[in-house]
Amino acid sequence: MRVLLIEDDKLIGDGLKAGLTKMGFTIDWFTDGKLGQSTLSQAPYDAVVLDLSLPGIDGLEILKSWRRNGQNEPVLILTARDALEQRIEGLQLGADDYLCKPFALIEVAARLQVLIRRTHGQPQPLLSHAGVELDPIKLTVTKNGESLQLKPKEFALLELLMRNAGRVLPRSLIEEKIYSWDDEVSRNALEVHIHHLRRKLGSGFIRTVHGIGYTLGEE
Repeated sequence: MRVLLIEDDKLIGDGLKAGLTKMGFTIDWFTDGKLGQSTLSQAPYDAVVLDLSLPGIDGLEILKSWRRNGQNEPVLILTARDALEQRIEGLQLGADDYLCKPFALIEVAARLQVLIRRTHGQPQPLLSHAGVELDPIKLTVTKNGESLQLKPKEFALLELLMRNAGRVLPRSLIEEKIYSWDDEVSRNALEVHIHHLRRKLGSGFIRTVHGIGYTLGEE
């Protein structure tokens, strides 16, 4: 799942990007609030992690601008501001969740997963299809109860397809979801990941819709 991170503290930002990437997220990190603000409309983000104390523009102003423009991506606010009034203001302006610094990385990941599940209308944390079960929090995949080892991009691709069961996802959308702007992507990288997943999950688990993209096979 692709997440926009706007955080000017380089130590915190670097830790979040590295940690969340290891947990299966695709992260685009910006330290400049105004640049991050304009970026939300340039990629299909699943969620946003937004700091409030940013140079040049307040995080709440960014949030107000997004909501005013009809940008409804779920937003998790991270901030050192722990006053009750400020937390309430952030939620009333359209934030979906609020976490005060200092925080635990695993809690950030868990809260993001909850927001993404809610957006996709999936109350259950586990994703399952045709005997395959994926746990986004524990980063595990099993097939008929047996554990499988997937590389990070394979896991991200599988999670994306399983969250969108029944939909055909265009190749361009898949690439935008699983690759950040920092990734160097070869021309046939997606096909390689699809090939490896089919080898591990079965040739019919992922179906190619020629000229359009990919979807899960029948249950």
